[in-house]
Amino acid sequence: MLFEGKFTNEQNAFNNRITQLFGIRYPIIQAGMIWASGWRLAAAVSNAGGLGIIGAGSMYPEILREHIQKCKQATGKPFAVNLPLLYPDIEKHVAIIIEEKVPIVFTSAGNPKTWTAKLKEQGITVVHVVSSAKFAKKSQEAGVDAVVAEGFEAGGHNGREETTTLCLIPAVRQAITIPLIAAGGIATGRAMYAMMALGAEGVQMGSRFVCSPEASSNAAFKEAVIKADEGDTVVTLKKLTPVRLIKNQFYQQVQEAENSCATTDELQDLLGRARAKHGMFEGDLNEGELEIGQVSSIIKEIKPAGDIVQEVWNEFKATAANPFTY
Repeated sequence: MLFEGKFTNEQNAFNNRITQLFGIRYPIIQAGMIWASGWRLAAAVSNAGGLGIIGAGSMYPEILREHIQKCKQATGKPFAVNLPLLYPDIEKHVAIIIEEKVPIVFTSAGNPKTWTAKLKEQGITVVHVVSSAKFAKKSQEAGVDAVVAEGFEAGGHNGREETTTLCLIPAVRQAITIPLIAAGGIATGRAMYAMMALGAEGVQMGSRFVCSPEASSNAAFKEAVIKADEGDTVVTLKKLTPVRLIKNQFYQQVQEAENSCATTDELQDLLGRARAKHGMFEGDLNEGELEIGQVSSIIKEIKPAGDIVQEVWNEFKATAANPFTY
């Protein structure tokens, strides 16, 4: 077998450093996406044997508390909160996470040194999301328990290095000794097997879980995702923060502004406020920001999150047994 870990007979599970770290059955993690990852999705994934994550980036502090409490009621399994470190109410978010005794936190979009020690003092497992081997090493030095290495294929806010997942995972594996989770362009068991063969010990999937009934994103946005074809997503707004989204009227406006050499202030004015909320949560497919990954081109149906977990796991097992059968 090419990857670290072994299958177990108990509940058709898998045993490696990621499943041990999180106390989960399968090394399948649902990404903490804004406007999609509420308590329903997180609980459904955790109940299915993966690790569900509540995305705090689109939540006011008390909304986050509500989602954490509802997730506790909906699952007795481990779950996590994704915490973007640039969020303006970060101190309140951290306080709520500690008060509510959230067992696992995935941090992103910032320096892991800022909050890792405080969270770990409270017995919280900390994972940081990176886009390069350089930042993976810095995260390990900051004391995180694991890293998510996210390639350029991923939806939403993206790394400036433009490194694809296929290249990123081996580079990060060489750079760190702590557990490694692969992300970006993963929606199938075969892709999971490929990432594990390259040195990952688990996978994080976002776009695939957007297309589930439990995702809190708008039904119109979900339909746009399953209709997306190759080339329908693009990374733009590189002068601000690079973001991968579906091409629409808003994207065309951004393109025209960038072609006219718009300043960062002008682009910020064009982006405005709540653009992602309008698109992904409220369903404005024209003027909203529709964040999704390249892998959306192979996602063709909406299905329950638990079924997605089981489908990915079954395909992973089948591929491990015979990787050359298609």
